[in-house]
Amino acid sequence: MKRIKRKVLLLAVLAAAGVWLWTESKHTEPDIKATSALLMEAGSGRVIYERNAEESLPPASMSKMMTELIVYEEVKAGRASWEDQVTTSPYASEVTGAQIGLETGEKLALKDMLAAMAIVSANDAAVAVAEHLGGTEDEFVVKMNAKAKEIGLSGKTVFANASGLTRADLGPFAPKKNTGETLMTAKDAAKLAAYLIREHPGILELTAKADYTLPGRFGTLKTTNRMLPYTKDSFSYEGADGLKTGFTDQAGYCFTGTAVRDGKRLVSVVMGTETAEKRFEETRKLFNYGYGTRRSLTEWIKDMTR
Repeated sequence: MKRIKRKVLLLAVLAAAGVWLWTESKHTEPDIKATSALLMEAGSGRVIYERNAEESLPPASMSKMMTELIVYEEVKAGRASWEDQVTTSPYASEVTGAQIGLETGEKLALKDMLAAMAIVSANDAAVAVAEHLGGTEDEFVVKMNAKAKEIGLSGKTVFANASGLTRADLGPFAPKKNTGETLMTAKDAAKLAAYLIREHPGILELTAKADYTLPGRFGTLKTTNRMLPYTKDSFSYEGADGLKTGFTDQAGYCFTGTAVRDGKRLVSVVMGTETAEKRFEETRKLFNYGYGTRRSLTEWIKDMTR
């Protein structure tokens, strides 16, 4: 009899949780603790949530989405091949921040350089690719800004280098022609992400990977995206499969995320959180809001026990 009562009580708790999930996620706009944020449907472009989404801010490595887009466009146009051997310049080998440790003169295939950018946000790979495809990083940046205009990003978004680092971070290697800083709005970051996914869905084959093995001495790269289901991380989220993390002192912690459930793909952007973990927590809030009642009980329990 006691066992039956416990089952009834458990069912009642689960039912109450279900009601709470419906009312909370369907009617309560999330309280996002970030400088700027946006959630949109990737297919339609419909904005579901926004906060300071048209403010120009430093995006850190989220700007590498444009670097990645240019790589795909160059390969598609036949001006580059995935098997191209990309040579590392002294600048690429010495650039600061996240990197895979490329040495001057070292070569990797373009496909592996792209993976290093997409999975661990490698600045050395980004610079090497920019110089390979543009001749110089300055010339590559011309391609980046032209593509931004072509796909309809606002004038508030401008690219100054291939990595997303600030001029102070780059020091003596800062581009000579492009003397400004890289800036993006959350709305433009979401548009860029949606365009990249739509036109080059192969990017998700990379960003969905929890790890990627490079040839030779480099070993296995571990993703910086803690929301991927395969990571078994406390932040893992059902349906998440991308897209790009970022951090600099000026930008704070940033993340452009994407997830798909039952054919509905969402793109989220969070800029300027105080900790690396917070960018994923705020993204979870956005996804939960966007998917409404589609949050699983496991995810609900995670949120309630944080």
